[in-house]
Amino acid sequence: MTVTSAPAPAARTSSPWPLTVILAGQFMAVLDVSIVNVAAPVIRSDLGASGSGLQMIVSGYTIAYAMLLVTGARLGGRHGGRRLFLYGLAGFTAASLACGLAASAGQLIAFRFLQGAGAALMVPQVLSMIQTSFAGAARARALGLYAAVVSGAAVAGQVLGGVLVSADLFGSSWRPVFLVNVPIGLVLLVLGARLLPAGGPSRHRALDLPGLVTLSAAVGLLVVPLVLGHERGWPLWSRAALVASAVMAGVFVLVERRVAAPLVPVRVLRAPGTVPSALAIFGTMTTYGGFLLACALHLQGPLGDDPLAAGLTFVPAAVGFTVVSLGWRRVPGRLHRRMIVVSFGVAGLGYLLLSPALTAGNRPLLAAAFVVIGAGLGGAFSPTLSVGLAHAAPEDAPDVSGLFVMMTQLGQVVGVATFGTLYLGSGSVTATCLALAGTILLTGACALPLLRRRRDLRPAAP
Repeated sequence: MTVTSAPAPAARTSSPWPLTVILAGQFMAVLDVSIVNVAAPVIRSDLGASGSGLQMIVSGYTIAYAMLLVTGARLGGRHGGRRLFLYGLAGFTAASLACGLAASAGQLIAFRFLQGAGAALMVPQVLSMIQTSFAGAARARALGLYAAVVSGAAVAGQVLGGVLVSADLFGSSWRPVFLVNVPIGLVLLVLGARLLPAGGPSRHRALDLPGLVTLSAAVGLLVVPLVLGHERGWPLWSRAALVASAVMAGVFVLVERRVAAPLVPVRVLRAPGTVPSALAIFGTMTTYGGFLLACALHLQGPLGDDPLAAGLTFVPAAVGFTVVSLGWRRVPGRLHRRMIVVSFGVAGLGYLLLSPALTAGNRPLLAAAFVVIGAGLGGAFSPTLSVGLAHAAPEDAPDVSGLFVMMTQLGQVVGVATFGTLYLGSGSVTATCLALAGTILLTGACALPLLRRRRDLRPAAP
């Protein structure tokens, strides 16, 4: 039986400390997607990992993370975002310690999966707690900071990974890329237990195990071949898995039509702006993930940068993304929705500028292109996220958050696989940049329905 009554939502707050805690957790989770890339060659040498083993060390985190995100969101709605955030943070921190102490490639693979599972419990609660703990202008600022963290952490992972591996602290080689999470995680656990609002579950609903199983299977069958398939020349199993993913997605839809408490209720999908916002977020992060990988490969390949120099090259993009994410609210409200579509065009222009900059190794033009790309993506992602959450009721916050976080993560995985395959297969940075530009413009077209409502993007009053 489904019980729809819910306890009162968490109290609204103007204190910056709860937001600092949850965004720091978000930062660590995103950081660990990219920080291991720089350390991969050293890990392979030290642990004697095979090629496939190394791929699973790098990708196991992302696979577990993407598969379990919606499950983490639903558990947060069932048991309370604060509790699940702290449980996820504790698991992530413990798994990070285990990764740093791993004695074999097999152990490291297993611990990376556990680390991803911890992140999947923690991360969906961030948007949910922003939605339920902040209102009005405070919520808008929090969402801008959230977007800046998502962008900045991806770049910071590459930079910090290069710094830690190069430093070789106490002869520890690659291990600090995991151990750095431990003291930070412990501090956040103490602060979170004291500072996070003690809101209860937003809605008492059945867990929908059939939906969780079928969706996790669909996501896993999609993510695993996308992560590993291009490295192995797209063998038969990878193509079969992609087909099976589409089949499982169909099964998921059929299952959800027959359950009393579906993972994403129909009313959530019917809320103004939810579907186009989800598609726009997916497309934005698809190009961003592909942009990071293709540029990193080109910078460390034909342009001859070391990992640290390559990571620092991305800083202008992170700065552009952060500045726009935090400042877009200063644009007059009547222009907010138009700004979303215009920003996709700006990002497309940046991707077009990227081609001659990388081809010629023109560093000033490259920095300018990175700024334009970052500004365009920031001007698209942050307001799109805001309009997508604007009309979600507090009790639906876990469902909407899980949907958007899943689209963010899947977008990055798809972007890395598709644009990485295009660059590695063609060897053409021009073709890759043109594909990035075309994809972001198509994403802008998906966002056009957001123009139908002329209201400001300020979240609806609670």
